[in-house]
Amino acid sequence: MTDLDFAVTHRRLLHQIPETSMEEVQTTAHIIRFLDELNIPYERPLKTGVVAYMDGNSDRTFAFRADIDALPIHEGNNVEFRSRTDNRMHACGHDGHTTALMLFVQRCRILKERGALPHNVVFIFQPSEETAAGADQLLRSWKPVAKVEAVFGIHLMPDEDEGKVMLRDGAITASATEYRFRIAGESSHVASKHQGISAVEVLMHLSTQISQLQHFHLDGLNRNIVHIGSMNAGEAINTVASRGYLEGTVRTYVPGDLKVIKDRLQLLGETAETLFGAEVNVTFNEGYPPVMNDASLRNTVDEALRNMKVEAVDKEKPYLFGEDFSFYNKLAPSYFVFFGSRNEDKGYTGGLHTSTFNFDEKVLVDVADYYESILNSL
Repeated sequence: MTDLDFAVTHRRLLHQIPETSMEEVQTTAHIIRFLDELNIPYERPLKTGVVAYMDGNSDRTFAFRADIDALPIHEGNNVEFRSRTDNRMHACGHDGHTTALMLFVQRCRILKERGALPHNVVFIFQPSEETAAGADQLLRSWKPVAKVEAVFGIHLMPDEDEGKVMLRDGAITASATEYRFRIAGESSHVASKHQGISAVEVLMHLSTQISQLQHFHLDGLNRNIVHIGSMNAGEAINTVASRGYLEGTVRTYVPGDLKVIKDRLQLLGETAETLFGAEVNVTFNEGYPPVMNDASLRNTVDEALRNMKVEAVDKEKPYLFGEDFSFYNKLAPSYFVFFGSRNEDKGYTGGLHTSTFNFDEKVLVDVADYYESILNSL
């Protein structure tokens, strides 16, 4: 089986069995069967996911990570390997990330059999990247058998063409912070609506003000997202709504901007109470910090990319995605890059987290090449 055949086979099998965060049972079983066939030792720090090990020819240890979870999205691709589960899809490419790391495992196994594996390698198949910070959970539950010197990871990027690799030192993704407004008004019959306190009115005010935060209160040269993801209110068609709820996410790579946004959201809750007489509670869930690429690893990454003869593009600004690879800098210096997967000729133009995301599996062979080149450059 060629590397491309391997990539096609495993990626398309995984694509058909998408599982959301912390539910990746079949995916984990597939990885374990593969590891068992190669007689590679592994651990199960969490109920899903796997961490595998391979001893090399030095006392140095390096880690490579893939995320394995899918999204609650109904697939729109008309392909023979489409998702078998309604409202579940690998719409972020984690089936590809997993397959590329499996291919790298196979290559390392061959090197080890030849006595040519240069260093010890840790292969992290991590659950729950999309929600609940699986990286953080794993690191709290897992103790490496040896000191890890560096951690490497990748993400497919359909906004960039195949053959390009996007990178930058320092922040390459944004922080992700969730916020929630819970509103307690006062119910009344619609015929006596003046006697009630409408949660709908409060929501209308909050949604308008939130949409203006970037324009009026933040540096226009900085890219920030203050997004409303969901809101609801009301109990019946002829009743003043007594309860309301609004939730959203904040994406920013400037810590000072995040503080401004949180302060303004808190103030909006307080002023809404004064204006409307409702009780408004604001809470925050600190999500993923920015992925911070360690500049000390840049020469290694550059050398690996030069050996592959791909186009390395140094990004001026970080992406505004959240990505829990950021937690691995607690384990060791880390570096994260984005592999372009856009191919207009083949119709691979769907964006991340959309129902039409797809890619050519040859990109996964490139990712395995990158991992192997990294290992040989260390």
